[in-house]
Amino acid sequence: MFKIVKRRELNPTVTELAIEAPLIAKKAKAGQFIIVRAGEDSARIPLTIAGTDPEAGTVTIIFQVVGGGTLELNALAEGECVHDFVGPLGKATEIEGLKNVCVVGGGVGCAIALPVARALHEQGTKVTGIIGFRNKDLVILEDEFRACCDELILVTDDGSYGTKGLVTMPLEEKINAGADFDEVIAIGPLVMMKFVVKTTKPHNVKTVVSMNPIMVDGTGMCGGCRLTVGGKTMFACVDGPDFDGFEVDFDEAMKRGSMYRQAEAEDREAECNLLNKKPE
Repeated sequence: MFKIVKRRELNPTVTELAIEAPLIAKKAKAGQFIIVRAGEDSARIPLTIAGTDPEAGTVTIIFQVVGGGTLELNALAEGECVHDFVGPLGKATEIEGLKNVCVVGGGVGCAIALPVARALHEQGTKVTGIIGFRNKDLVILEDEFRACCDELILVTDDGSYGTKGLVTMPLEEKINAGADFDEVIAIGPLVMMKFVVKTTKPHNVKTVVSMNPIMVDGTGMCGGCRLTVGGKTMFACVDGPDFDGFEVDFDEAMKRGSMYRQAEAEDREAECNLLNKKPE
């Protein structure tokens, strides 16, 4: 059992948990993930590690309530325990030797982008952060990004906070202005990453994307995160989650990702009903 030592609501649908897991905290690197189960009979949930504190022995995860598994996880209070917490899994983001990087995060994907930005900052890389949200109420981790970015640009779809627009707009402006990025690292919804690649590809700026959004089981056995990269079949959880954005078939990935939406909604509704029936 793994104790929840800190809980924080980042916005109405996104929660941050710091969980006691000293062995994982010592080994985990930016870009890797864990698999968590709230209870013995709960669904397995792959979540990218948002941060670690090796001295305290804690691992931070950030998740959005989508299906029944995340609803169960969200119902746990500080001091309670999750049943399973396994990792670190997946390949760490490759950052060695990079001198000038733009990290682009969208929505809850910013939770995955943040440890990458931190790792880059700690090795002395110049980091430009571009983070985007639908509106002001959904903004998360702004202060944390400011602490590890040489420049941070925040955009919202409706203009209620920061600059109005999409993340691709300031990205293209920076490239056209001669930013000369070694690499762009994009993490967020599939459609966002698709258009980030459409922005960088004409300029031949290497772009790495994280395919965490399509992971289901996290072990390569379910096949739910199968995708085509450079004409070859790969699995986000065991071959990634990071891939060359120029080679990813995003249309196929988005079609696959949408397959589970109805099941997630039904699972969430069923779990809500069970939680509501539990005695106070």
